[in-house]
Amino acid sequence: MTRRRLASAVADGSLIRVRKGRYVRAGTDSVFVRAARLGGRVDCLSLLQRLGVFVRDAPHLHIQMEPDASRVPSRPDDVVRHWRPTGASSEALATPVVEALVRATRCQDPRAAVATLDSAWHLRLIDEGDLAVIFSRLPRRHRVLRRLLDDRSESGPETFVRLMLRAIGCPFDVQVQLAGVGRVDFVVDGWLIIECDSGQFHSDWEAQKRDRRRDLAAARLGYSTVRLLAEDVMWRGDAVLSALREIIARGPGGPVSVRNSGEFATSVPR
Repeated sequence: MTRRRLASAVADGSLIRVRKGRYVRAGTDSVFVRAARLGGRVDCLSLLQRLGVFVRDAPHLHIQMEPDASRVPSRPDDVVRHWRPTGASSEALATPVVEALVRATRCQDPRAAVATLDSAWHLRLIDEGDLAVIFSRLPRRHRVLRRLLDDRSESGPETFVRLMLRAIGCPFDVQVQLAGVGRVDFVVDGWLIIECDSGQFHSDWEAQKRDRRRDLAAARLGYSTVRLLAEDVMWRGDAVLSALREIIARGPGGPVSVRNSGEFATSVPR
């Protein structure tokens, strides 16, 4: 486009000038516009979050920067810059998903990284070949995470609970179909159902009625059900792990006298 046509497109609002010689279409997501204005591309946790991939926490904008970039704007406090080459084209506003996952694995703690990789795999944004590439680009200390991945996890909290159950060392199955109940997140040791509930799918009354009917149907089959809140799983993991250890160690059976042994213990008046 000629300079005159560019100026006209900017004037009528069909193009947005982000930097000298750089333009994007009107209506482009503001996150990508901001990254371009800062001289980079949307990357890491920020890109994955926009694609619907689970990330536990992404308060900052992550952008990829070319190592030889010059005249770069100053970095705002809420921006994380990753200086590295990319396989993205010069016109791209985002890095490739595989690159973003490599960076996101390094930016998060191991459990959150596993949950992010599970999510991307479950959504079919990557396959086993991509996973091989991702782990080949990671430092050797991260490669132990590969054997922990499972593309059956439908949410980040499910991945966190699966890792807790592995840590406890108990037998469990994932995404189990039960007659008259439907599919449940986990069946532990053949008797305990664990479901991970979030506000997104369990907040309205209709959803709660459905859950209670499922729990009743499961009880008729001899199962006990524990419903974990997603926020507790992600942010109060030690307390959840402690509670699960006690429940599983006790096994199926009647009530016991409980002293205040954990954060979730409660007393019931007679």
